[in-house]
Amino acid sequence: MAITAAQVKELRDKTSVGMMDAKKALVEADGDLEKAIDLLREKGMAKAAKKGDRVAAEGMTFVAVKGNKAAIIELNSETDFVAGNAEFNDLLKVVANTVVEMAPADVEAALALEVEAGQTLNDKIIGTSQITGEKITLRRFAVVEKTDSENFGAYSHLAGSISALVVVDGASEEAAKDIAMHIAAIAPQYVSDAEVPADVIEREKAVQLASEDLAGKPDNIKEKMVEGRIKKFLAEITLLDQAFVKNSDQTVAEFIASQNGSVKSFVRYQVGEGIEKKVTDLAEEVAKQLG
Repeated sequence: MAITAAQVKELRDKTSVGMMDAKKALVEADGDLEKAIDLLREKGMAKAAKKGDRVAAEGMTFVAVKGNKAAIIELNSETDFVAGNAEFNDLLKVVANTVVEMAPADVEAALALEVEAGQTLNDKIIGTSQITGEKITLRRFAVVEKTDSENFGAYSHLAGSISALVVVDGASEEAAKDIAMHIAAIAPQYVSDAEVPADVIEREKAVQLASEDLAGKPDNIKEKMVEGRIKKFLAEITLLDQAFVKNSDQTVAEFIASQNGSVKSFVRYQVGEGIEKKVTDLAEEVAKQLG
């Protein structure tokens, strides 16, 4: 029977296996989802299949640098305990080094990469999931390139819960790392004002114009006050306008200029950001077990 993309996606969501493995299992099971899951479990993916419906919102971020290429990744697990063990950390480095070397287009392509004879990156992840007993997923990554005149700055904070990767033109590797440290700590959203989309500014302007403390004030006074608030808003979300974390007397722009450099781009990952974590009621769980 014909297998649809929706069926493949559903099986992948439940088991974390690769697209081709999911399709083959569904074909073999004549489209029966539960049977396909059993087939995958029989082939050594049992634990991954059992854990497929759980939320992997813990884990670690990591940066790997190789010459003029660097990769920043986020690898998720279900608990921070597993994220701290040796098997997970070994996998983290394998994934990052594979991604920086092969520069795949997306997560799907990354999982299909062969890391050892007959073993894909996805196989490696599933194997570690079986050892740890937890669902492990490669959530995202970015591959960044630089020129010979540019420097990478990389920094990981709180044992990899946050990582930042920055490209600096000129300056030094040490200065670039200081900028990466600032990005990890302060979480800017854009490099400069010029990068902030017009709709973001307009939305903030509308919010400020509607502020209760401006009610009844003349329009010209409103405009002036809102202009000042927008300037402050931009200073909070743009890297170059922020007070430098290592010296609050100067902005990041002033710091990097003093190092004869400029910031080109950055990527910041924080573990689990944007993932809805399941909140467990311990008493309820125990009651279920006893019931």
